[in-house]
Amino acid sequence: MGIPVVLFGVLSGSLLAVLVGIIGSHRRIGFGWAFLVSLLFTPLVGLIVTLLFDPLPGGEQRWGCIGTAIAFLGILCLIVFLLLLLSGGAFLALL
Repeated sequence: MGIPVVLFGVLSGSLLAVLVGIIGSHRRIGFGWAFLVSLLFTPLVGLIVTLLFDPLPGGEQRWGCIGTAIAFLGILCLIVFLLLLLSGGAFLALL
């Protein structure tokens, strides 16, 4: 595995973990624990654990476009990571 593959893997995992943390900030688990669970396991496991907790009572707090931007960057990095992983780095030779 090359350095770009690992770099995009870590970057996409981190961005998706931040997105799960943002979802967790609206629940009893909170941002920090949701983010930590997502980093230790996978963002999918972190999302499942986060959604098991009850939502916070009170008004709905909005993040605006920050959550959407982080989700877009995370998915974009995940796609690039999969392209690099499946092509074995040959995709970089085309660039």
